Amino acid sequence: MTDDSTELPSTLRSRLAAAPLWDFALALYGRPGVEAACLHLQDDAGIDVTELLWRCWLYRHGLATGEAPAAVSRWQAEVTAPLRRLRRALKDEAPHRKGVAALRERLKACELDAEREALARLEEHSLAGHALRPLSSPAPGLETVLPLVSQLQKKSHLFALRALEGQLDPS
Repeated sequence: MTDDSTELPSTLRSRLAAAPLWDFALALYGRPGVEAACLHLQDDAGIDVTELLWRCWLYRHGLATGEAPAAVSRWQAEVTAPLRRLRRALKDEAPHRKGVAALRERLKACELDAEREALARLEEHSLAGHALRPLSSPAPGLETVLPLVSQLQKKSHLFALRALEGQLDPS
């Protein structure tokens, strides 16, 4: 990357556009240990997994950013989280009632659609170049570039984050 202020945003934008966030998130989430790490961070540390996956996408491209856009945080709180709560509330009853199981599956699909929409909004925000900054070289550890690090209060949180970071480039 150069210091040219017109080239940098164009270079970053094209690099990000060539690797859609949704595809990255699905691939990363499917790697060994990532789902468990993400769910532990979500349930035990209050980390928004969608935001975490977005930040991992940026990190993988040598970028970091500040706070997530307020509109996306609202979307997650007002749309995605209630769908998740409803789906989880039906977990115990679903194995015993076909109708509840079917409803739970529809809620799961809606929750995934809501997460996909949040990721699309985060990708649009990033492609517009809002508050992106290049990471130093060599790249610092993931935990040092996350504004969410204050939520990581237990060793298990740091282990989960390191497990996630280890899958970002499993070569």
